[in-house]
Amino acid sequence: MVEIVLGTALAAVGAGVAVGFAGLGSGLGQGFAASGAVGAVAEDNSMFARGIIFSALCETQAIYGFLIAILLMVFSGLLGGGAGLSTAAGIVAIGSGAAIGFAGLGSGMGQGLAAGSSVGAVVEDNSMFARGIIFSALEETQAIYGFLIAILLMVFGGILA
Repeated sequence: MVEIVLGTALAAVGAGVAVGFAGLGSGLGQGFAASGAVGAVAEDNSMFARGIIFSALCETQAIYGFLIAILLMVFSGLLGGGAGLSTAAGIVAIGSGAAIGFAGLGSGMGQGLAAGSSVGAVVEDNSMFARGIIFSALEETQAIYGFLIAILLMVFGGILA
């Protein structure tokens, strides 16, 4: 059993923030998109598959948060095999978790709003599908920025050494 030191405990907080907030944004976004998809399917039953696609777009933020949380738990020794993290590295771990967590929260919600509107537009004009996907995908960039900053913080903060 690994003795939990303060830095390792802070890494657990960072992992929770990463997956918790990114998952919250993803879940809310999927709810927004799915609510638009349900309305679209009620109007046109052939919209089911396209509605699922728009709803699934918002899942990536949760995946990014999950990956960062796993990396934090593995490299902090929480899942065994490590000596634990220093307090300074633990603070970096919270920053890493916050970077993807908050970026994923905003990105997922924004993506869900765009996807929900897009699926409604596709019901009106079938040629809007590709443009709707592009509009919905634009919000993904904020989550990607948060994911990259989280990785950079872990690398240069000595966690992924």
